[in-house]
Amino acid sequence: MALLQAGAADWPLDRTAIVGSSLGGFYAAWLARQWQCPAVLLNPAVHPARDLARHLGEHPVWHDPSQRIFFEPSHVQALSRLEAQMQDVPLAKPRTLAFIAQGDEVLDWREMLACHGGGQVRLIEGSDHALSDFDLYLTEIMEFLHLA
Repeated sequence: MALLQAGAADWPLDRTAIVGSSLGGFYAAWLARQWQCPAVLLNPAVHPARDLARHLGEHPVWHDPSQRIFFEPSHVQALSRLEAQMQDVPLAKPRTLAFIAQGDEVLDWREMLACHGGGQVRLIEGSDHALSDFDLYLTEIMEFLHLA
């Protein structure tokens, strides 16, 4: 997270918006709170420390299985700290649009809704964690971000 903040330190926050999916959705929600900017959250993780704690160890990289990553206990601790910080920094005004698929096979849609219900929510009947029908929501996302 420190790398993201440092890399974006010179961004004009009045023109910044963030889009993230799954764990990236958690990061997007965290940054949106820190920067008070809009965010689009796609099936965002709510409790990543809890959910990822069972995946400690070495894993293939999703986009290139020939590469490996190692998920360490310190990563879970870092996620726990970020989760705690989320509670400490409320959005000044909810400027999030969360797409939550009830058919998400990875994350519990009810947790996502409880966490992000203060902003705009598009509760999707069916679909999946990857939002395989993402193209159906692109216009709504562009309108929310004032790009359409």
